Amino acid sequence: MTIDAEIAPKRRKRADRGNKADHENRRPSEPQPSVPVRRRFQIIPFLITLVTVALAVALGWAAWDTYMGMPWTRDGTVRAYVVTMAPEVAGRIVELPVVDNQLVHKGDMLMVIDPTNYRIAVSLAEATVKQTQANAQNAKAQAERRRQLTTLSTSMEEKQTFAANELATNAQTEQAQANLDQARVNLERTQIKSPVNGYVTNLMVQLGDYTQVGKTSISIVDADSFWLDGYFEETYLDRIREGDSASIRLMGYSQIVRGHVDSIARAINVANAQANEQGLATVNPIFTWVRLAQRIPVRIHVDEVPPGVVLSAGMTATVQIDRAQSANNTGAASLFSRLEQYVPF
Repeated sequence: MTIDAEIAPKRRKRADRGNKADHENRRPSEPQPSVPVRRRFQIIPFLITLVTVALAVALGWAAWDTYMGMPWTRDGTVRAYVVTMAPEVAGRIVELPVVDNQLVHKGDMLMVIDPTNYRIAVSLAEATVKQTQANAQNAKAQAERRRQLTTLSTSMEEKQTFAANELATNAQTEQAQANLDQARVNLERTQIKSPVNGYVTNLMVQLGDYTQVGKTSISIVDADSFWLDGYFEETYLDRIREGDSASIRLMGYSQIVRGHVDSIARAINVANAQANEQGLATVNPIFTWVRLAQRIPVRIHVDEVPPGVVLSAGMTATVQIDRAQSANNTGAASLFSRLEQYVPF
């Protein structure tokens, strides 16, 4: 009993110290959230969802208006005029100062054909002119003397003969002068010069080649003639007007080329209008519930080319008409026009 009496107070002291430590280490309980705070946290996700949906609708409508409302096509092609230089005289090439893809200016020398034979032809023509001029002067003097004589010393027939001889020698002089002019022109044609500012393309001839008359030797891409043909679906034509601005994105370049609508083609090939061997119309079958829109060429004039962009005839491009002036440029009209391709209203 004595031992238990001594141990009991010690156990009570340990329990009191443990309860005191637990009381000191115990954190005050957090206040319970009120009902309005809970509701506020529940509204925030709803607002975020609402803003996201509104933004998606706005972006979707902008995309719809861009792709369905504004006329655009991926079927665009860069075009340019090409000047084909075919020699008008034959001969061997003795000078070729240009290389392939070189930029040349109007009047620059492209090639020179051997002028030896043509210089000789000019000299011969000049000698012939001098000879015929001498003959003409002699015939004129003889005819003048015969005209001054009376019929007692010379007959009327002889006078007429000398007068006719004078006319014939004058005609020979004119013919010789024309031959001289032709010889000089042929000599000038041995020097072939560029008629435009442009680029030499697909140069296949080389120094020493013999050129034939009328055979293309050099082709020049006119640098001032670049344009684009945008092949738009016919359902877009009611929203395209001459003068509308256009944005052009070339495949392979991120820069935007600026231009405007120059004109709209007035005709394309109609397969059903072709006649067969018997002269009958060739009519192709169609699907009643499918109506495919034809593509009409729209000529786009190039106004501004960004630095670093190289235009080459044959490049493909995406063309969009930025400023359509038609009052029918609405999403509903665009939807109706596109649905009409597949459903015959």
